[in-house]
Amino acid sequence: MSRLTEAEAANELMRLARQIAKHDRLYHAEDTPEITDQEYDALVRRNAELEAAFPHLIRPDSPSQKVGHEVAASPLSKVTHEQRMMSLDNAFNREEVEEWTQRIRRFLSLAETDPVAITAEDKIDGLSCSLRYENGKLVRAATRGDGQVGEDVTPNARHIADIPQQLPDGVPEVFEVRGEVYMAKADFAALNAAQEKDGGKLFANPRNAAAGSLRQKDAGVTAKRPLKFWAYGWGAASEVPCDSQHAMMRRIESWGFPLSPFLTVTDDVDAMIAHYEEIGRQRPDLGYDIDGVVYKVDRLDYQQRLGFVAKAPRWALAHKFPAERAQTTLEAIDIQVGRTGKLTPVGRLSPVLVGGVTVTNVTLHNRDEIERLGVRPGDRIVVQRAGDVIPQVVENLTRGEDRPAFEFPDHCPECGSEAVAEEGEVDVRCTGGLICPAQRTQRLEHFVSRKALDIDGFGTKTIAQFFALGWLESPADIFRLHSRREDILALEGWQDKSVDNLLAAVDSKREPDAARLLFGLGIRHVGEVTSRDLLKHLHTLPDLRQIAEKARANQDQGGDEDAAAELTSIDGIGPSVVEALGDFFHEPHNVAVWEDLLGEVSPPRYEVETLDSPVAGKTVVFTGKLETMSRDEAKAQAERLGAKAAGSVSAKTDLLVAGPGAGSKLKKAQELGIETTDEAGWAEIVAKAG
Repeated sequence: MSRLTEAEAANELMRLARQIAKHDRLYHAEDTPEITDQEYDALVRRNAELEAAFPHLIRPDSPSQKVGHEVAASPLSKVTHEQRMMSLDNAFNREEVEEWTQRIRRFLSLAETDPVAITAEDKIDGLSCSLRYENGKLVRAATRGDGQVGEDVTPNARHIADIPQQLPDGVPEVFEVRGEVYMAKADFAALNAAQEKDGGKLFANPRNAAAGSLRQKDAGVTAKRPLKFWAYGWGAASEVPCDSQHAMMRRIESWGFPLSPFLTVTDDVDAMIAHYEEIGRQRPDLGYDIDGVVYKVDRLDYQQRLGFVAKAPRWALAHKFPAERAQTTLEAIDIQVGRTGKLTPVGRLSPVLVGGVTVTNVTLHNRDEIERLGVRPGDRIVVQRAGDVIPQVVENLTRGEDRPAFEFPDHCPECGSEAVAEEGEVDVRCTGGLICPAQRTQRLEHFVSRKALDIDGFGTKTIAQFFALGWLESPADIFRLHSRREDILALEGWQDKSVDNLLAAVDSKREPDAARLLFGLGIRHVGEVTSRDLLKHLHTLPDLRQIAEKARANQDQGGDEDAAAELTSIDGIGPSVVEALGDFFHEPHNVAVWEDLLGEVSPPRYEVETLDSPVAGKTVVFTGKLETMSRDEAKAQAERLGAKAAGSVSAKTDLLVAGPGAGSKLKKAQELGIETTDEAGWAEIVAKAG
């Protein structure tokens, strides 16, 4: 990680976000995954490592910011979960498990001697499902979906024998039991044998079979499939009658729900790891697929205090089983040109089966990685399914053989322009910019993508076709397509309605959201979140350009640093973003694209609605020693109330919460006339908001 530049990290995060989004869609929405869970976990793990090292580069479409995948078009109706169904953060070794337990202690301000009981159970590989009971009666079953919205599978779930239709007397009035729908290995083998005999679809693995069986439009099909269920937790509840995770799970078991046979309570990391290793030893002989062990803080009051991060509870962790490796031959190294001009080497492999998945391609990242590994076409290599990036080359077995080294190109394979690495960077980039077809078409695809302007009808094929015809050179050309109506209509596959729909979609974006427009321009380091952060502060695109140009001029001329300081005072905006903005507006061709685009569209002033709480939309700073909670817990409270928790006091600070020992921050706040309160005052604010 220490050898990685910000540019490399930003580009890799972009690739990872796209890869993970694709595999989320295949796994959650289509039940047709192309990679194993271990491969997927490795992608997410790499993403998390990069985000930890470069927190200012976290993307809005990052897997750390979402759960599962939005529900695709489906004959099943959608269900909004009353309480979001979260995902879990992962650990892959003892050190990461220990760090998780230490984070819990720090967050809760616990001493090393204070006991923290942790439940541990095997993590079954199935489909998450939430079962809602009202007055003891099953009224709804729903898949997780994207965590907020799932699919209604109530008629299907009624055919699963492990799911009670009626709970015993005395259960809470409303209670959602959450668990996993799965298929045993033997049942899966029998189902596939029957499918093959009847000429039907064969399932890739038990998880796919379970998901496909549960999400049937015809519940009669589900009734014929050997599905099982076990509970791992709960969601919305009018009452939680126990005060610990383990006790509540045993209560759920008493209501008729199967639980993991390995569910236990541990009291330290040694016991957690011992249980993990024991489950791992028994894993090959289990009748169902598992991919790790789940740990949860046992005390429910601790869980409540710990709360959640973007997509996962702080009080739970999935400890995954190790990755696998295999040998294969590197047949060729191809060079791909990305939207930012980066030349990325991709290794083409002799197909190799690694843990049930056929791997044919591997990213080699950049020129330095090729040199580090010493790889050349024809080398025998070891590929790993998990680790830094998946698939990943971990060893070159024939490095010592006498063959010429691979020559990384010094010219772009797409446009022939010179390809160079800037000082301090390892990435080699095409210097062609907007004259490079690979960059221009990909930038246009990015501009119309869902996270940017979200213009319906502009797929990759349409952009490539219009670009080849010379109709699209820059984003502004999209808004001039009305003059091409008859030309488009003359193309094969286009009809009056489809052309009119496309042009109407374009017209609907003539007053676009300013942050989306900024993100759509593809400025380096300016992702979706950064775009919003900038415009929350600056409100208009002309104001953004003005301050960015001032900051660049200040850097060049050594003058007043106020412009750069104003930008970096915005939470999440660092020097790399300031530099990228300045560089963008320093290039005449970028300014021409900018002015041409703003001649076609009129984004309104950017404003953000805030939550209805006393501190919503305000900036809060905590200083001094907090006695009833940790600093992390206090910041988490502020963020839950819609406030921004900043680390330093400035003229933009709205409230300073000062505990004992507050020093320079309190003094500065008093000098600036900023409102201050103590920890008790903050607790009162939180209580009123809650």
